[in-house]
Amino acid sequence: MEYTKLGNSNLTVSRICMGCMGFGDPKQGQHSWTLDEENSRRVIRHGLARGINFFDTAIAYQSGTSEQYLGRALRDFAKRDQVVVATKFLPRTDEEIASGITGQQHVARMLDKSLQNLGMDYVDLYIYHMWDHRTPIYDILEGLNRAVKAGKVRSIGISNCFAWQLAKANAIAEREGFAKFVSVQGHYNLIFREEEREMVPYCREENIALTPYSSLAGGRLSKHPGEDSRRLREDSYAHLKYDATAQQDSRIIARVAELADQRGVSMTEISLAWLLTRVSAPVVGATRPEQVDGAANAVDLKLSDEECRYLEELYLPHPLVGVMAQNTADAASGPHVWSTGSQKI
Repeated sequence: MEYTKLGNSNLTVSRICMGCMGFGDPKQGQHSWTLDEENSRRVIRHGLARGINFFDTAIAYQSGTSEQYLGRALRDFAKRDQVVVATKFLPRTDEEIASGITGQQHVARMLDKSLQNLGMDYVDLYIYHMWDHRTPIYDILEGLNRAVKAGKVRSIGISNCFAWQLAKANAIAEREGFAKFVSVQGHYNLIFREEEREMVPYCREENIALTPYSSLAGGRLSKHPGEDSRRLREDSYAHLKYDATAQQDSRIIARVAELADQRGVSMTEISLAWLLTRVSAPVVGATRPEQVDGAANAVDLKLSDEECRYLEELYLPHPLVGVMAQNTADAASGPHVWSTGSQKI
């Protein structure tokens, strides 16, 4: 396993981040294909054995049971100071807004609940899961800064945002002396490369780490045509993201399969080896130990420039879907305040 500094932070992370959305009580959330605790622990333990020290979860995953499973497993199998734990918080709810819960209070409440779920005193990376257009970004940044100063959070990250939103937020943080976002978790893989328009070059310029999710496109970049899995059938959000472009994407997936056969490796290794040439640590979900092996092996696989071009050249622009499509709609729906009180940002 290789390790790297996470952007401008002091966190040292494995080049593969284990995504924990596949862990959690199947009866407690929107996904029916997640692993129970016993099988989740087996995958987490194998990841640790392969040198993975970076784990990503969220309070939203299976009603917090993903956080609970991860926290208990890491307590049993690892030393706290030798792992990097990331979790994410959601926007304010309608009920919180109606009752006057501020952005600062919301961050504190969500963080305390995640720490309770994880059974930990702090998280290494606390991630703003999606942009909340109904809550001033100043309030979110101040709430996160308070958490950093209190020792409950080491560094902060952001997910599902545009480059202009990240640039604006970090400019405010720098002006106010707040903690700045050190990482971005966006949607990025061989068949969805829209992050390359602005986010990738911006993050390279500012030394902000890229830790993309959906790095294997919900399994599409790891399976030969005709191969099936329960997740491929039942992951409704992945269907939303990829079904409309399946025909054009299939040409790229075929090249991944071809190159994997030529190199005598798995499609997972080819897909992630390409992504590792561009990002710090892709978030890779796994529900079986052998899937962990494929991700870990990708770190040692080096593709030539010619092989990378071969994988890239058939890509066509994709429409934004899911959370980012909603972000676009919300941003266009009207003016938004950037701060509270008399100070407008």
